[in-house]
Amino acid sequence: MLAVCGVQMDPRRGEASANARAACAAIEAAAAEGARLVVFPEASLTGYVFHDRDSAHEAAIEAEGGELAEIAGACRATGAWSVVGAVERAGELLHNSLFLVGPEGLAGRYHKLHTLCLGVDRFTTPGSRPPSVFDTPLGRIGLNICYDGTFPETARALKLAGAQLIVLPTNWPNLWLKREQVRMRAYENHVNYLAVNRVGIEEGVEFHGGSMAADPRGEMMAELGDGPGFLHVEFDLRAADANRVIVQGGEYEYDYVADRRPELYGGLTDAPPAGEPSGSRRA
Repeated sequence: MLAVCGVQMDPRRGEASANARAACAAIEAAAAEGARLVVFPEASLTGYVFHDRDSAHEAAIEAEGGELAEIAGACRATGAWSVVGAVERAGELLHNSLFLVGPEGLAGRYHKLHTLCLGVDRFTTPGSRPPSVFDTPLGRIGLNICYDGTFPETARALKLAGAQLIVLPTNWPNLWLKREQVRMRAYENHVNYLAVNRVGIEEGVEFHGGSMAADPRGEMMAELGDGPGFLHVEFDLRAADANRVIVQGGEYEYDYVADRRPELYGGLTDAPPAGEPSGSRRA
């Protein structure tokens, strides 16, 4: 079993140093309660609601900067691992990024693949690599960010790449169908799934929490309300590898991996039908 803690927090927009200190304190507290993986919301080090590119660029962090070094120090001191989000500055480019940090430092990085006309996503460059699964001493962890979770292809790609746990840090401004989304992504891929949302009001946008976890059967394991808090949950990672589900031997069995018909799914990667060529309007 893997003990995981989702930290539902209210980051301070543009105050990466203060947010990093708060994250370190949360890692220490969560680890003291037994957590081996501590997960924070999307953009938890920088904030998310930026109205222009210049302010987002100023607030962004660099992967080699002091904030992630502090997070690594907390992981080293506790033996825990962490997933933390931030607007990342890479030269003139901005990315909506997740960082997987362990006791030895930065172990992985993921750039949000799907961006929309909302907050800092209007100014970021989407990721260009397939969804990422990281093989860690804890298990095989797949990373998505917020809007990525709306696209079933991303969770399926992570499952086929071997993910035992999919982590979805978010900045959900509403919870419309999110409970159903989390359960279905877990169920249809037979994988553990954790969504960690933020709380608070940032630049007039209210975030409602609702962090939640589901097991490979799609059963809700734990969830939080609309205030700050810790979501502690223990995931059975081996259960995600047991894809063949036997309800009644020889009478009712299924396998959401082996029973696929990929030779018939070519249309999934064909060019989209005529419509707005660039998707959501971007700045």
